[in-house]
Amino acid sequence: MAEKISFYDHISSNLWKSRVLILTISGFIIFLGYIIGLFFIGVPLGIALAVIVGLIFILIGYYAGDSIILSSSGAKPATKQSHPYLWNTVEGLSIAANLPMPKVYVINDTAINAFATGRDYTHASVTTTQGALDKLNRQELEGVLAHELSHIKNYDVRFMMLTTILVGVVVLLSDFLLRAFIFGGHNENRRVHPALIAVAFILAILSPIIGEVMKLAISRRREYLADANGALLTRYPPGLADALKKIRDDKEPLVEAANKATASLWIENPLRDRKVWLKTLFSTHPDINDRIKRLENM
Repeated sequence: MAEKISFYDHISSNLWKSRVLILTISGFIIFLGYIIGLFFIGVPLGIALAVIVGLIFILIGYYAGDSIILSSSGAKPATKQSHPYLWNTVEGLSIAANLPMPKVYVINDTAINAFATGRDYTHASVTTTQGALDKLNRQELEGVLAHELSHIKNYDVRFMMLTTILVGVVVLLSDFLLRAFIFGGHNENRRVHPALIAVAFILAILSPIIGEVMKLAISRRREYLADANGALLTRYPPGLADALKKIRDDKEPLVEAANKATASLWIENPLRDRKVWLKTLFSTHPDINDRIKRLENM
């Protein structure tokens, strides 16, 4: 019989692994700034440029993300009058999680899925598809909603927004470095070993791929964390496990309004029937069977 793993072990493990990954991305940005400075504008200025660009992007994204996501997904507000069961379930779980009641939205789509968004507790929302309301029983729906509320409680949406922006900065700096090498040439007054130039050129090409892989790894860790927290909130891991089984076996897995930019927000990849090379490495979510197995072992 498999050894049972505590909720708190799951939570602690996923928290520190996520923090290590985001610190790695931040360090990677500073390193790119160092490389740009070394070859073109001086090391202090290069690092300062990388940090300033990152901060500007973070500030812009912080205040704009959730409304854009909800609008692009076709989400419609759900009220206590229009969706009383959904509303009451979210309200009850919010009280149990010691969270303010988030806004509630529904997407008119037959696939079973859900996501949370918002930069903090007072600017948060939970969205489900109509398919989730139609196909999940009470305990399964509670498991899904508890998972999404856990994303809010853990500041996962803010965390993933920060990660996405940082990876965007990596791509931007890498593109600048690559174009500078191709079209501008490096500062001839700086004597740099040819091997270092070759390494920097290769780094400029590979940086966007490395950054994307790191972002997806963080996304997968946050899903494990929300699974553990959601199960802790309901005190009934089989509810979420059974919901994931229905999502896995759903004959209509695609969410029409989803896209690559928002795929990591959903409880399960809404584009998962599309074939991806190196699927595990480039997946927005952990393997759903592994998630089910972890929940059943709690």
